[in-house]
Amino acid sequence: MEPVSDLDRRLISELRRDGRAAVSALADRLGVSRATVAKRIDKLTAEGIIVGFSVRIRDPQEVGEVRAVSLIELFGRATSQVIAELRGYPEITALHTTNGAWDLVAEISCADLSQFDALLTRLRGVKGIMNSETSLLLSSVVR
Repeated sequence: MEPVSDLDRRLISELRRDGRAAVSALADRLGVSRATVAKRIDKLTAEGIIVGFSVRIRDPQEVGEVRAVSLIELFGRATSQVIAELRGYPEITALHTTNGAWDLVAEISCADLSQFDALLTRLRGVKGIMNSETSLLLSSVVR
């Protein structure tokens, strides 16, 4: 596999901003030909660097959604059991293991504050969770 070039990084950045941008628009922004952009996208996709394209929706806060990040500390060897339980929580949109003082990071999305409050109550009751710290996400400035 060929290393990712500066052009590839700039192309990926443009695609993150607008995954539906026309190849000609991307070429203009990057200062290269349409053929170069198409070839680079095909190469990045074939090598598994670009694994897909997705749809972005309006900022969740505009529709009243409550988003948060929860840092979770576990007792001893409870990681597998806690992960298994948290996988069943529809409000947890992503769950990551991490290093440092916290063991897990949960990305949370709730319809409203009442649902968010209920989720926090359920989290506090999960066997194996020793401590958690949750922060509401107020606005997204880079996505």
